Amino acid sequence: MKSDESFETKITNAKAILEKLMDPAMPMNESVKAYEEGMKELKTAETMLQNAELQIQIIKNQEQ
Repeated sequence: MKSDESFETKITNAKAILEKLMDPAMPMNESVKAYEEGMKELKTAETMLQNAELQIQIIKNQEQ
């Protein structure tokens, strides 16, 4: 997982992990690792989204 990946890549990665987690044949230890990885992807995506929202708010405030 690279820190310079885009928001869209993070969401795509999380969706792929979710697909893996839906496989009932996946061993428990792999499921836990995949879940942890998916949550990290989502947390990073959430932070990226919050930063983008803040940047937009700053731009809007500068225009006023």
